[in-house]
Amino acid sequence: MFDYIIKNGHIYDGTENPWTKSDLGIKDGIICKIGDLNNESAKRIIYANKMAVTPGFIDTHVHSDLLCIKPEIHKIKVLQGVTTELFGQDGISVAPVSEETKPLWQKQLKGLNGDIGDWPWNSIEEYLNFLDQSDIAGNATYLVPHGAVRTLVMGFDGREATKEEMIKMRELVEEGMKQGAVGLSSGLVYPPNVFSNKEELIEICKGAAKYNGCFVVHIRNESNKSLEALEEVIDVARQSGVRLHVSHFKVAGKINRSKYEQALDKMEEARNEGIEVTFDQYPYTAGSTVFHAILPPWMHSGGTAELLEKLKDTDVQARIKEDFKNNSDYENWVLTCGWENITLTSVSTEKNRWVEGKNMVEISELLGIEPEDAAFQLLLEENAGITMLVHWGEEEVITGGMQHPLQIVGSDGIFGGKPHPRLYGTYPRVLGHFVRDKQALTLEQAVRKMTGAPAQLLRLKNRGLIKEGYAADIVIFDPDTIKDNATYEDPLQEPTGIHYVFVNGQLAAEDGKFLGATAGQVLRREGEYVETVN
Repeated sequence: MFDYIIKNGHIYDGTENPWTKSDLGIKDGIICKIGDLNNESAKRIIYANKMAVTPGFIDTHVHSDLLCIKPEIHKIKVLQGVTTELFGQDGISVAPVSEETKPLWQKQLKGLNGDIGDWPWNSIEEYLNFLDQSDIAGNATYLVPHGAVRTLVMGFDGREATKEEMIKMRELVEEGMKQGAVGLSSGLVYPPNVFSNKEELIEICKGAAKYNGCFVVHIRNESNKSLEALEEVIDVARQSGVRLHVSHFKVAGKINRSKYEQALDKMEEARNEGIEVTFDQYPYTAGSTVFHAILPPWMHSGGTAELLEKLKDTDVQARIKEDFKNNSDYENWVLTCGWENITLTSVSTEKNRWVEGKNMVEISELLGIEPEDAAFQLLLEENAGITMLVHWGEEEVITGGMQHPLQIVGSDGIFGGKPHPRLYGTYPRVLGHFVRDKQALTLEQAVRKMTGAPAQLLRLKNRGLIKEGYAADIVIFDPDTIKDNATYEDPLQEPTGIHYVFVNGQLAAEDGKFLGATAGQVLRREGEYVETVN
């Protein structure tokens, strides 16, 4: 007897093959049989007539590293069909740390990853074991964060690493890979990663490549110098042998629009050269990150506490204002997109809760001061614990990226306050708005970008496909009604049209309701050492 039989569904298997109409049997967390199951019995039969039956969605860019242990908060991921997430993003995450660096990272990451109190781990292995012992609704995979490794070796120093320090960092990356990480991440606009040079990136990527890991990277610039930034990481992959995956690919600003196609061409050229390159993308024309990312790199040396101390100095503020107006050598969101396109999404205190959902021009007018001064005031009052949303592009541009065969869907969702709607709506938006309404993709193509393609990127075994012997991570939805309901004005709206979600064979969501199942598992890297480029 099966635990579940799913009958008469249209199976989209994650390979981009045309759908097949078939039954599916689940037992002990595994897809045991696909075919005619009319003569078989089950504890429960689900009739999926005219519905799509797909693998569970794999989100390759998230910030759920801490709040995944709180299912009542994290449940929105399951409710939109996400059954596996990739933690450790942007080079700034929760392990490895030491007793000295842990307080720095807890303060640095509070606005991005949330707050669960003190962390009872230091190493990646201890963190993954902590997740093993926690109640998590979905599966978790992890990347070694560049910044966490860098601070273990050289603190938050705003300088380039010595060769000896680079080697120590590479050894720590290798240690993290041995402990179960599937790759390495960096965010080259965030401290302390922003202070690294290409030589450092090549050296640490060798540590990931040695264990067939990927390099998941927020490139150094996503606007005026985006092509140079992309070429940098392609060359890092070329020289280290690592597999390259570009996070939340975009080219911000109307003046840079032509660079989007050029960037796609660069990735194709790298593939033709033999470099494995992919990218992920969220289906929105606005991004979201920590608010202090608007500040120039020189402000970030020493970490958040030092940043806040410097920010009290009026001479420092004057220098920052000058950078806002004229400096294009860093990812200057103020210069590229303008204050009117920067909206605050969450703050740490009740005192300033009123700013959530307002753009910086609106906030400055209500405070009666200039946007720059409003930004400084809020960063100081909130101890930098603020997130923002930045409107950077146009939908027709991102549609071109979505149609590209190297694209993978990733949400980059951040919890808290009045978040970017991608936290609640990414996957239904692709399937409803872009597949059904705009017909920019076929359903087969979209499902592959959410399942089979990310499983291939992460080298996950027995995940990402509807196939006998594979884990029963499954989503059942109505292609005619699936819809994202989250908006920029009202982002906490759950999607509709997703009827069932299974995680490791357990029914986790039914008709838009989270059932409380915490069947998620930690998925560690599998495989041994591989020879790579030296």
